[in-house]
Amino acid sequence: MSLLKNNMFNPKLDLGMESKIDLSLLSEAEKTALLSSLEAEKKSKASEKRKAYEDLRGVFMKEVLSRLQTVHRETRSFKSWLSEETEAFGRVMKEYGAVRSDDQMNFTIVDGDFKLEVKSNKVKGFDERADLAADRLIDYLKRYMSKSEKGADDPMYQMAMTLLERNKVGDLDYKSISKLYELEEKFDAEYGEIMSLFKEANVVQRNAVNYYFWERNDNGVWVRIEPSFCRM
Repeated sequence: MSLLKNNMFNPKLDLGMESKIDLSLLSEAEKTALLSSLEAEKKSKASEKRKAYEDLRGVFMKEVLSRLQTVHRETRSFKSWLSEETEAFGRVMKEYGAVRSDDQMNFTIVDGDFKLEVKSNKVKGFDERADLAADRLIDYLKRYMSKSEKGADDPMYQMAMTLLERNKVGDLDYKSISKLYELEEKFDAEYGEIMSLFKEANVVQRNAVNYYFWERNDNGVWVRIEPSFCRM
């Protein structure tokens, strides 16, 4: 049931019947008392309205969080299940001869109007030598910056330091480090030695597997099913 559609945010404000008061008949003390009463009533109504809003906000956000957590758990469970099942079915396909070679990692399964594509690609990364290279490079860039007329505003210094930034899990970005190689001619031989260490540290860390789902529409055209807010 939609909270907002059912208009729960509807604080009852007792407006009452307007009564005409001849202010000329009131004393100064009575006018002051009347003004205080009106201000108190206004504050009370504003407080009721604020409380009604905050109560509705709390109920709404709890519902959003609850549904989000459910979807998140189900999505993680589905991905884990799909990974295990496609790996097992891939072995069946190899035994059956439905793939070209034993080391084939990409394949497509079609059943009626539904199609599943499994695509695997190698994700490149670095071993522990990259951390040593990064430390050396940071020290090198600080020395370079101290000698530069522009100091920390030197564009070469800023660019190199930016490319050394790590991702949210603390890893160096392979593509960013690759761009550092292009700056070798801008620096001296020591910089080149550091780049060589980065290159030696470059290894293939893991295989990333992606799953793509397709459904054939009434016109016979394959349309991708993407379980993402951005694609719906």
